[in-house]
Amino acid sequence: MSQAIYYVNQNNINQNCINQNGVDQNSIKQNNINQSDSALIDSIPEQALNIPIGNVLDKETLLNSLAKVANFPDYFAHNWDSAWDCLTDSDITHLTLYLNGVEKINTEDFNVFKRLIEDAYKDFGKPQLWIVAASDDACE
Repeated sequence: MSQAIYYVNQNNINQNCINQNGVDQNSIKQNNINQSDSALIDSIPEQALNIPIGNVLDKETLLNSLAKVANFPDYFAHNWDSAWDCLTDSDITHLTLYLNGVEKINTEDFNVFKRLIEDAYKDFGKPQLWIVAASDDACE
């Protein structure tokens, strides 16, 4: 893998089936996954940290969730520059962002977040991000 961001269109993964630190591979229904998406799902490292998102994906949600899951230090200033600094100073190499359940996406904030990840990866070789679009009906 040699890029910063991977996009997976997956209709059979439920964020409720995912632990805080990665992907529960058992929640994937292999018979409904195309080979490309299946390969991408399988390529998500077990140590990937999941950035939990609720109903709204915006700057505040992304920064708060990233800070919490990544254990950013107390001096984190809750802005994009500070997020970049804390992320690149951390040992975090892999992240996941599941978009199931998201009802509203602020595309400007989401694009800034993706650029932050791409810039960090370009300069430091980390982190990599898997963005997964999923439905809510996969847990059994």
